[in-house]
Amino acid sequence: MGVYQGNDLKKPSGGRKWRHQKVKRKYWMGRYPTHTRLSSDREVRELVRVRGGNVKVRLKRAVYANVVDPDSNRARRVRILRVIETPDNPNYARMNIITKGTIIETEAGVARVTSRPGQDGVVNAVLIKQG
Repeated sequence: MGVYQGNDLKKPSGGRKWRHQKVKRKYWMGRYPTHTRLSSDREVRELVRVRGGNVKVRLKRAVYANVVDPDSNRARRVRILRVIETPDNPNYARMNIITKGTIIETEAGVARVTSRPGQDGVVNAVLIKQG
């Protein structure tokens, strides 16, 4: 079942909002969010056809992250050890869900996720200076 993203269910004021169209549009439909979870053995990706015939890669299970060291400006593919903190939702850190802005512990150090794993299909991160 799709998630409706149209605007006709929200009321901006106390008045009644009337519909401009008689039908709901296909491009108003959304989808349930992809909760990218930390995995220990293998990465799982899902291909989704989106509007215009394009393909969106959704990362379901993550094992590795592409971590950039800002000092040396080099990127390495390292294993994710654990999720430390998630600004979206405190429960996401407990459930090991990775979103943009999540602080993760990797083999290279503590890093902040800069990509959107549920939309991009990859975890990109930048090392955080400690201290």
